[in-house]
Amino acid sequence: MKTLINNFIKQLKEIQDGQIWLNVSFKKKLDLLDEKEVFKRPIPKLHSVAELISHLTFWRKEAILKIKTKKGLLTDESEENWLTIEQLKKIGWKKIQADYNNSLSEIILLLEQKDDSFLYETYYDNDYKDDYKYLFLIEGMLHHDIYHLGQIGMLTKLLSVR
Repeated sequence: MKTLINNFIKQLKEIQDGQIWLNVSFKKKLDLLDEKEVFKRPIPKLHSVAELISHLTFWRKEAILKIKTKKGLLTDESEENWLTIEQLKKIGWKKIQADYNNSLSEIILLLEQKDDSFLYETYYDNDYKDDYKYLFLIEGMLHHDIYHLGQIGMLTKLLSVR
């Protein structure tokens, strides 16, 4: 049975470019910004949109590794978790977006090969130093995406009033 897996895939897609109850998606928010704005911090202690998208990609790649190997490598303290604006500018916004989109596609492809029983298998989490069910990981990814989507919404508003 793939009821839960298919629901998670649907949610992952809809948050990116769909019609959800919140009436907002990553695509809607990112389409409001140009390449210069994504690197700006409207308030010094806030992350830029590029930093947030890179951060989400970092954790998606870690989730991909966990799905493939039952173990991750990285932690919150990993340098790649929050690249600097200078590092991100060198990478470029188009590449940051492409990596972000590709990471979503890869997670969806991996999940499409699974059934609901996979969600109750375990992987080792380096941050929490214990085994967790994949259900925890997939739900956490959705929560993480929505959390940062809200931040991007705030950033787009702050950038538009400057």
